[in-house]
Amino acid sequence: MADPAATQGAAPDRLLAEAAGRFGTPAYVYSTDLVEARLAHLRAHLGRWFAISFAVKSNPNPALLSWMRDRLDHLDISSGGEFGLAMQAGWEAGRISFTGPAKQAAELRPAIAGGLGELVLESLREAELADAIAGELGLVQPVLVRIAPARVPKGFGDQMAGRPSPFGVDVEDAAEILPRIAALPHLRIIGLHIYSGTQCLRPEAICENWRIFMQVFSEICEALALTPQKLVFGAGLGIPYHPGDSELDLAAIAAGIGPELDAFAGRFPATRLELELGRYLVGPAGWFVTRVVSVKQSRGTRIAICDGGLNANLAASGNFGMVLRRNYVMHRVGGDEDGARPEQKQDISGPLCTSIDKLGGGVALPRLEVGDLLAIHACGAYGPTASPIHFISHPVPRELLATGGQLRDVSRLGKD
Repeated sequence: MADPAATQGAAPDRLLAEAAGRFGTPAYVYSTDLVEARLAHLRAHLGRWFAISFAVKSNPNPALLSWMRDRLDHLDISSGGEFGLAMQAGWEAGRISFTGPAKQAAELRPAIAGGLGELVLESLREAELADAIAGELGLVQPVLVRIAPARVPKGFGDQMAGRPSPFGVDVEDAAEILPRIAALPHLRIIGLHIYSGTQCLRPEAICENWRIFMQVFSEICEALALTPQKLVFGAGLGIPYHPGDSELDLAAIAAGIGPELDAFAGRFPATRLELELGRYLVGPAGWFVTRVVSVKQSRGTRIAICDGGLNANLAASGNFGMVLRRNYVMHRVGGDEDGARPEQKQDISGPLCTSIDKLGGGVALPRLEVGDLLAIHACGAYGPTASPIHFISHPVPRELLATGGQLRDVSRLGKD
């Protein structure tokens, strides 16, 4: 199975230019062909052990979720609004799990009443609330309990355990809290869930993290005399965003942890192991396309000012959890025109009246001029819904879905 980095090849400039010409800019272009290639790559290396769940928060576009319906095993939502989007996209409620640390009655009630597959409990408070709602509805709700391990290996871009965290039940408190959840009459614990770190590009760190998961799962199941139906491994699989980043080596992960997964699966023969992931599948399958509307020289620096900035793409601006700002990989659509556009370092700014609206600093690109198109890579996850699209009231970016080279407008935001 070819590595998805290789299957991507050169960025599809014809498609990106067509997208900008037909639908305008700024715009996101998502390629289902690339998502399919990444899914096949994932299953070729890890499908022996894991079913696949997609985290809707990474890209909740209903057309994309609908396309995924017959290709993925499971969907994970993090709000009542995402539950509605999943149902709109045609997903069966029984194939959906619901995570999130601050669930409220107004979103739990319709999800539980609608036949939610699994409620992922993050606290005792939440368990008691869900139990009361399920009791009112005359139901018993299947639940997974999310556990926060005591440590997360180095190498993860964001850590959600190993320190004070709003996510899950701290493993130190599990012995006291889980029996209380198990005693609630309208909930049924069917398994456990861990998602402790994300955006990791180091196979050895992924393997170490999953070893922690297996130890925690084994100890808790033994203590509760629980035969789990499902154990969810928060994947943590990262993607290359920046120049010099390398695609995560799934073969190395499989080789490094495979024998231990075999042994673990042997101890839980009736249990479904599931990977929950988001950006790994869709991130590299998307581009953000923006047009240069002005160019200026300022104190020795050439600045290209575009029609889309942090308002449309907060992550690429470095303001979505990035500690030290680094440029995303980007290119001029059309390249250097056979050398007619000499490469030089340029700053890339957006249209907003704030100094933090910067998409790139000192980026080596063919000399940009007014009217040029710029494509920023790895923008298929945490795009428009993770951005302040209404700040300064510029046009909302379009969302376009490309399948087999054919484009269609699947925009949802800004239409109300």
